[in-house]
Amino acid sequence: MAGIIDTIKLAGTLVLALPAAIAGLELVLIRGQTTIGVALVGLAIGLVVIQHWLTLPTDIPELFAKRLVGVVTKEPEADAEDE
Repeated sequence: MAGIIDTIKLAGTLVLALPAAIAGLELVLIRGQTTIGVALVGLAIGLVVIQHWLTLPTDIPELFAKRLVGVVTKEPEADAEDE
């Protein structure tokens, strides 16, 4: 499940990707300039995919903290006496 930080990062990426995608679709569908239009749509898709899969140096402390929390907070084992 994505956290609030991941949602904000996605929204920031979409701010850049959506105008490029819309311009690309306009060029392909209305103006007939398929080369530039497809390139813009590909750029928009690439921005979103790269943002989702690429790990930046600024993301490393966040990833480390998630792993640390997972190690420190383990589920307690169920005792036979509790049953």
